Amino acid sequence: MATLRTGRMEAFSDGVFAVAITLLVLEISVPDGSEDDLLAAVLEQWPSYLAYVVSFATVGAVWLGHAAVTHYLDHADAVLLRLNLLLLCVVSFLPFPTRLIAETLEHEDAGKVATTFYGLALLAATGLLAALWRYAVHEQLVRPDAGDDEVAVLSRKLTPGLAFYVVMIGLGLFLPVAAVLGYLAIAVFYLVPLRSLRRT
Repeated sequence: MATLRTGRMEAFSDGVFAVAITLLVLEISVPDGSEDDLLAAVLEQWPSYLAYVVSFATVGAVWLGHAAVTHYLDHADAVLLRLNLLLLCVVSFLPFPTRLIAETLEHEDAGKVATTFYGLALLAATGLLAALWRYAVHEQLVRPDAGDDEVAVLSRKLTPGLAFYVVMIGLGLFLPVAAVLGYLAIAVFYLVPLRSLRRT
């Protein structure tokens, strides 16, 4: 199978991440009839703020993970590029479930459906990122100078959140707000710097 450079993949990916993370803020709109009591109207938008923060943190965490993955890539192949496209497809889709959360979180039944759908989208994004890295390692697309310990640390870092997403998806069927806060906690975990990957 032909080997390919990763430069164009990285540049295109960064562009998609930037657009997706920018679109998230567009889901926060000025409340109707806010002229009478602007403060109350702004505070009533809390589901939008929560959904924005969670989605921003998740997209940011996936981008950081993607940056770590591409940092260790020596080259790419056709399958890796397609896995990367699938990941970008899910990332660019995230503004939609974010809007669902913002508009329905306060409604019991609709909020449960939206939270479950949202969790599945987040699970897909992080799952594809982990799959991207696992594939690169399996097919020996990683730089030859990358140490086994570094590869192992990144593999462990990209994996634990998947099980927690499944737990939060189940929780969302009963406690949507708690599940969304759980999604935020998972994103924060991914945002913790990979100190053990740094070399002196």
